[in-house]
Amino acid sequence: MRVRYKPKLLPKDRLVVTGPVDKAGWNYSPLLGPLQRARFSLVHQLIEGRKYGTILEVGYGSGVFLPDLAARCDTLLGVDVHPHPKEVTAALAAEGVSAHLYSASAEALPLESDSVDLIVSISVLEYVSDKAAAARELHRVLRKGGRLALVQPLSHWWLNAGLRVLTGENAAQYGKGREQLVPSMLELFSIVRRTRFPAWLPKALCVYEAVLLEVR
Repeated sequence: MRVRYKPKLLPKDRLVVTGPVDKAGWNYSPLLGPLQRARFSLVHQLIEGRKYGTILEVGYGSGVFLPDLAARCDTLLGVDVHPHPKEVTAALAAEGVSAHLYSASAEALPLESDSVDLIVSISVLEYVSDKAAAARELHRVLRKGGRLALVQPLSHWWLNAGLRVLTGENAAQYGKGREQLVPSMLELFSIVRRTRFPAWLPKALCVYEAVLLEVR
C-alpha cells in the first residue's frame, strides 16, 4: 500500500516573518494550505526520496520546508535575500533541525564551487531579474551530476485572477519571470523530469510546474 506523502514543515508558531513575499503562513490556511503544500509534494516526486550529501534551498524564506529537506541530506544549506538567517536558524534549532543559512542573492551565492549535490527552489527564481547570472551561480556550486529542482506557479489568466481574489496579490509582480525561468537554465542544464499539479489535468488547467534539471 502506497503511503501518502506528508511534508515535514516548520510549525506555524515557529515561522519568522522575513518579508512581504514570504507567505509561509499560507501553508496552514484551510483554503490555501492544500495548494501551497502541493509544491512540496512536487519536489518529493522530482527527487524520488533519494538521500543527498548536501542540499541547498534557494529562497528558504522562513524555513518552512527545511525540516523536510533536512531528513534528505547530511548537510543542509539555505540562501535568501532577507536579513533574518539567525532568527530562522534559531527557529529550526528549536525543532531539532540544523541548517547553515546565508543572506545573499541567487546571482551571488556565498558557497564554494562544486560543493552542493541538490538545489531546491520553490516559487522564488521567477523573481530574479538576471536569470542568466543565477543559472551560472547555480551551475557553479553544483557538483558534477548535481541536480536542480524547480517549482513555480504557471501563468494563466484564471490563476492570476484567483490569486487576486483570494489573497489580494497581483500576479503582475512576476512580469515574464515564470515563462523565462526554465528556458534561461537550458544553456547549462538538461531536463531530467517535468511534471505539473494537478498532473491529470492539461497544462492550461494546472497550477504549478515542476522541473528537475541536471548539470551538463
